[in-house]
Amino acid sequence: MYFKSITLAGSMALLSSAAFAGCGISGGNVSILSNDFAAINAVTAAAAECAGDGVEVTINATSEHRDLQVAALSANPAQYSSAVISNGSIVPLLNEGLVRSLDDLVAKHGSSLNPNQLITMDGEIMAIAFMANAQHLFYRSDILEQAGVDVPSTYEDVLNAAEAIRDQGIMEYPVALNTKTGWNLGEEFVNMYMGTGAAMFNPGTAEVAINNDHGVATLNMLKALTEYSDPDFLTFDSNATAALWEAGNLAMATLWGSRGAPILDDEGSTEAITSATVLAAAPTWGGGSTPASTLWWDGFTIAKNVSDADAEATFIAMINGISTDMVKANNDLAPWLIEGYVPDATAAGVAATAAGGANPYPMLPFMGTLHGALGGELSDFLQGNESAEQALADVEAAYTTAAKEKGFLN
Repeated sequence: MYFKSITLAGSMALLSSAAFAGCGISGGNVSILSNDFAAINAVTAAAAECAGDGVEVTINATSEHRDLQVAALSANPAQYSSAVISNGSIVPLLNEGLVRSLDDLVAKHGSSLNPNQLITMDGEIMAIAFMANAQHLFYRSDILEQAGVDVPSTYEDVLNAAEAIRDQGIMEYPVALNTKTGWNLGEEFVNMYMGTGAAMFNPGTAEVAINNDHGVATLNMLKALTEYSDPDFLTFDSNATAALWEAGNLAMATLWGSRGAPILDDEGSTEAITSATVLAAAPTWGGGSTPASTLWWDGFTIAKNVSDADAEATFIAMINGISTDMVKANNDLAPWLIEGYVPDATAAGVAATAAGGANPYPMLPFMGTLHGALGGELSDFLQGNESAEQALADVEAAYTTAAKEKGFLN
């Protein structure tokens, strides 16, 4: 099934929202599936304040949410009344028809929402966005200064800095990316490939177009970077990479902007590390001018396979979760798309990446299928067990098989 348009009107627009007095819910069950990091947890915690007076709120915050969401929302009734998603993870839910139009709920309870937060598909509101995100460069200014290297603006600069840091005995493994086999590894390929400016599909088709010189160069750059990473790099997700950073074991890393606030706060690390941590734009590479990253939004959906009463209660609770009061209490946790947000150093990397011209993550029905093939087929190359050409051929074959099964290709 193809969707003609999935849009977020505007990139960093504001949302007007006031917390509901008592949330205004007379009953219903609210069950939320979400990722597990500080910004999302702040939203769901504020939504949970609507519990009581016959309203039950349960939350499953897990890094495995993408793997759970389709099956959980396919049940009837759905296991969760809301899935917190991004512009990448919403596509499988749309493809399977598992989330409902929010037009009626927005008309009834969303008068304070700015149109720029309304994620539409073919004219229907399918999600509400509340924060922006992107992966970009984190670096330790003190370590770069110790090594005598400039702040990297390209991935070639990152490699040169890493070599200097290693050669001087400062750190053996100064670099980390989120290269855990699966979704994270697929995302690193997408980010790097987007920096080439090349298309991932043949125009107007679902035919993959990465088995080429751009794809080979992308893989070679990823491999070069992982050679300066800990040998366990295929286990690194956002939580692992952030923990390495807070422990002082990294000089440069590609991390999500939403990790900036927890890394820069005074918990789990030291003043020496946090004071020298700088968030910068995603690097370019290969002589290109486009940051090697993708722009994302995070938002919430309402499951189709729940009662209208539960859907309404959930929508109201989630509106409470993205209130101005929540932002004022958690300003530094993310680049919020909510009235009252005041950007600070934690948002600098996302803002610089967007200003540099980074492209949005491809919003195509078959992009998730390619992403899955990338995440499952690239680890052998990064471990030195096959060539870049063979890895790309494997990706193309896996994608083509899955795309045919799903009806994207004949």
